[in-house]
Amino acid sequence: MHDQYFHLRVIIGVVAGLTIARLLNGLARFVQHPSRQQIYPIHLGWCIYLLLSVMLFWWFEYELVLVQKWTFEKYLFVVGYAALYFFTSALLFPDRMDEYTGFAEYFHARQGWFYGLLAAIFLADIVDSAIKGPAHLAELGPTYLWRQPILAGLAIIGIFVVDRRFHAAFLFFALLVLLTSIVAHFEVLDEVLD
Repeated sequence: MHDQYFHLRVIIGVVAGLTIARLLNGLARFVQHPSRQQIYPIHLGWCIYLLLSVMLFWWFEYELVLVQKWTFEKYLFVVGYAALYFFTSALLFPDRMDEYTGFAEYFHARQGWFYGLLAAIFLADIVDSAIKGPAHLAELGPTYLWRQPILAGLAIIGIFVVDRRFHAAFLFFALLVLLTSIVAHFEVLDEVLD
């Protein structure tokens, strides 16, 4: 069982590492060339959200060691879930932005893709948590199973809304939920399996 988990952990670690590298490289561009691209607070906030979120994802993937039987479908799902983070990070920091005046214009031109992927991440998290078993779902608390669909619903609404106040409010709410979750589940990794 642990050999299967180690094999899975390696590939998930590679994908999570690529996501973190993409986000950090993108954020470093703001420091390297501050006058080239003006910072857009909503874009920057989602970058910070995704960076923290992928770290929390990687933290909780440790509990995949509890899965008794691995199937190819479970393996494919978990790798696909990790890939959602990478695709979302690639949307936040594209290779080129020549046709856009800045991150504000770029973000809103791609908000449909961004929020669609974000909704998929919120919903995939429920399936990922279910794979880890009922004890893991119980550990996440009673609000988890309604919180994730609400976040996914807000992301779907975000696909269509042009009002930037909505995007700012949704970002604030999502960050609040994420930070609350991090604080609520702050523990020593070795104690996760105790």
